[in-house]
Amino acid sequence: MKSTHKTNAARLLDQLKIAYDLIPYEVDEEHLGAEHTAEVLGEPIERIFKTLVLRGDRTGLFVCVIPGAEEVDLKKAAKVTGNKKVEMIHVKELLPLTGYIRGGCSPVGMKKALPTWFHTTLMDYDTVYCSAGQRGLQFRLAPADLLRAAKGTLADLIV
Repeated sequence: MKSTHKTNAARLLDQLKIAYDLIPYEVDEEHLGAEHTAEVLGEPIERIFKTLVLRGDRTGLFVCVIPGAEEVDLKKAAKVTGNKKVEMIHVKELLPLTGYIRGGCSPVGMKKALPTWFHTTLMDYDTVYCSAGQRGLQFRLAPADLLRAAKGTLADLIV
């Protein structure tokens, strides 16, 4: 197994004394989605959570973390965040705004802490997976710990 340097996200979990496993996997530049991650890890897609960054017309940037196969419902996201209208940020904005690139965006340890909402199914599992802050690296950890680390709130966010 290749050695992995600690990401900002991993350092933050260490500071919070949160237990996690770092799971490296082979990245396919053509398939950066959660489906590929689930397949490579041999885990159900429902346990792989993806991090999406959105912009609201009233509140500015916020984060939605949803199950890998699902799609964020923009109306629901707007409602829970107090916006009239929300949209996904452009992929070019991701690195300057969060410090992360597409396929390696973690809800933990962003450049600037953003309000973060997790889909309610997060709490359905003993452990869940999310990006550890770089392509080819996932965290496996308890949902309550992930929620605490990201200072997240649970909400119904998917179509």
